Amino acid sequence: LSLDPVALRRELQAGPEVGAVFAALGDTHPHLFAGVPLFIARPHIDQMARVVSALDSVIATPPFQEAALSWAPGIARHDPGSPGGVLGIDFHLTPTGPRVIEINTNPGGALLNAVLARAHRACCPEAVGLAVAPLEPDAIENALFHSFVSEWRAQRPETALRSVAIVDSRPPQQYLYPEFLLYAHLFRQHGLDAMICDPGELALHGDELRHGDRRIDLVYNRLTDFSLDVPAHDALRRAYLAGAVALTPHPRAHALYADKRNLTLLGNEAFLRDTGLEDAPRVTLLAAIPPSEIVTADNRDALWAKRRQFFFKPAGGYGSKATYRGDKLTTRVWDEMAGSAYIAQALVVPSERHVAKTQTPLKTDVRVYAYQGTVLLVVARLYQGQTTNFRTPGGGFAPVFTEA
Repeated sequence: LSLDPVALRRELQAGPEVGAVFAALGDTHPHLFAGVPLFIARPHIDQMARVVSALDSVIATPPFQEAALSWAPGIARHDPGSPGGVLGIDFHLTPTGPRVIEINTNPGGALLNAVLARAHRACCPEAVGLAVAPLEPDAIENALFHSFVSEWRAQRPETALRSVAIVDSRPPQQYLYPEFLLYAHLFRQHGLDAMICDPGELALHGDELRHGDRRIDLVYNRLTDFSLDVPAHDALRRAYLAGAVALTPHPRAHALYADKRNLTLLGNEAFLRDTGLEDAPRVTLLAAIPPSEIVTADNRDALWAKRRQFFFKPAGGYGSKATYRGDKLTTRVWDEMAGSAYIAQALVVPSERHVAKTQTPLKTDVRVYAYQGTVLLVVARLYQGQTTNFRTPGGGFAPVFTEA
């Protein structure tokens, strides 16, 4: 099965305000969408759903939150009252089941992949008997919208939601800016005032966060400054702490879900027992979380000696930045890493998607989008190289098909 680019372009052009951007997508983002889908057996889909549920259960426990917040920035102790938005849980598939590689709180691609799934379904009659896991495209878009409504109601239970700002640094320069346009279109379809802006364009006036003369009720936060420390983000930070705006995802969510150091807790049997987690989710997590440990001055020499067995990741990293396979590490980079918080995660080799006998197989990374312990969408990223990227011909986001 292969993707029909004409069908994809038709699905992407949701409205006149985004049509021009997506008309040029083939030139600006030639490797955003893979040419083929990925097929995953239903038992693996079901196992990933159990992992998502187990993660939500343990992260809600006081012992886990106390441990995770112990190494988080102070702003993470501010609890706005909501879970913090849709998560992206990345898996590698192995012969013994899916393994969690990392968890992200502002994962890009969910809405783009809902559109991609619709395009694949439209152009692939051969896929009869298969399903895009686990929801149909229209249901995915609806679930994504209602995750924002849920965040708003949790933070502002007595007020109607009227406006949403999609906030990132220099939005038009962001690789996933096309998705920002899709989200703005989705919000407007539901009667909301939607804007896309840089955080430096925001101002706090009394108890209102404003963009020009427009009041902002909810901020969809796409910034990678997870603790809002950058001076240009000061207005957003002050509004968030003062309760002048609802923010999703927020710093507390990143500290509880996405700090890579938390993986050392999630795969620790003794710690999981101490949380009071029931046997079934505990067994699920221990089977899915690769062994991980925080890199310290005491264990650096031992980890260097065994580096080929590990993948090294910065505690607050995102988008595969500053991550290293141990067998690719140089002494210069290893010495530079000493000044930052890193974890060493047992290396889990990604599975491969074979396309044709004459082509090099593509590595696969499976992303599960979930909210409050429930899976919304399962997609894949196909790539070549050390980490996931959107620079591989034939690679990019790919829909996942499974048994209906």
